[in-house]
Amino acid sequence: MKNKCFIHHNIHKAAVLQFPHKDKQKSFSGVLFAAFTIFVWGITFVCTKSLLHDFSALEILVVRFLLAYITLWCLYPHALHMEHKKDELLFCAAGLSGVTVYQFLENIAITFTSASNVSIIVSICPIFAAITAQIFLHEKHITIFFVSGFVLAIIGVAFVSFNGALNFHVNPKGDFLALGSAISWGFYTLFVSKINALHFNKLAITRRIFFYALIWMIPLVLIGAFFPVAKESSLIAVQLDPTINAIRFSKLLNLINLLFLGIAASALCFAAWNVACERLGSVRATIGIYLIPVVTIVFAYFALGEKITAMGVVGALLAICGLVISSIRVQKPV
Repeated sequence: MKNKCFIHHNIHKAAVLQFPHKDKQKSFSGVLFAAFTIFVWGITFVCTKSLLHDFSALEILVVRFLLAYITLWCLYPHALHMEHKKDELLFCAAGLSGVTVYQFLENIAITFTSASNVSIIVSICPIFAAITAQIFLHEKHITIFFVSGFVLAIIGVAFVSFNGALNFHVNPKGDFLALGSAISWGFYTLFVSKINALHFNKLAITRRIFFYALIWMIPLVLIGAFFPVAKESSLIAVQLDPTINAIRFSKLLNLINLLFLGIAASALCFAAWNVACERLGSVRATIGIYLIPVVTIVFAYFALGEKITAMGVVGALLAICGLVISSIRVQKPV
């Protein structure tokens, strides 16, 4: 009897030692997925800026996620079967909030206000993710560390976005569009958290979300293609002339940018982001969005020759410090 108790104690002890190790591995892999996603998404601003010379904001959105949807079918050519039809509503809501609304509002906002304003406002996504998670998922992430880190990181993002330019012009239309984009992403993290709980294949999940996003885009495409007023807009116009499209799509730089946005930034990154949200928690993963402007500034320096000022360097350090502080969890005594 004594030997059995001793064996049982050793097994229990081994299990206790083993699970923290697995948790650390899971958390570390989640950080890698999030880091990859943030790095690629930071580059997308440069790609989109280049494409806007030949395409409207809506056209970029549609082509990008159509390519992503096709890519995901190639990577995982299996249908997604769900036991409960009501789960389709989660995918429908995720496609609307995280793709159609978020991406489109962000692109339009840049046309009405400065990129600095949009970058700063959109970077507050984590606070909306924390609020939605606390209300609907009962995740307790809003702590003194989270708030302190958020404030520090948002100051850092502001420094990086200004990058030496101290004029901050408030444009209500553009700023409210950017705010709407940030709020929309907060709800997207909520829907993704619920979808991840279903334990489906991540590529299949992402593909289904993109499917509904494309469905939501159809009314916008019809308006942009056939309404005279919309056809003259650089935001929503959809060009159907085969000659003009042949010229636009035959440009090598346009092809590279579209493929990068569709395959890397959308198909792979959204799937990686879903994994990061599952392994880190929706709020911890979303905090990494603070670093996207940092990546953008650094990449623009090497790709476009844009200068990095002392203010930009200080802002990058503040954003990283804020990220670390926000990730601190208060350990409850056992």
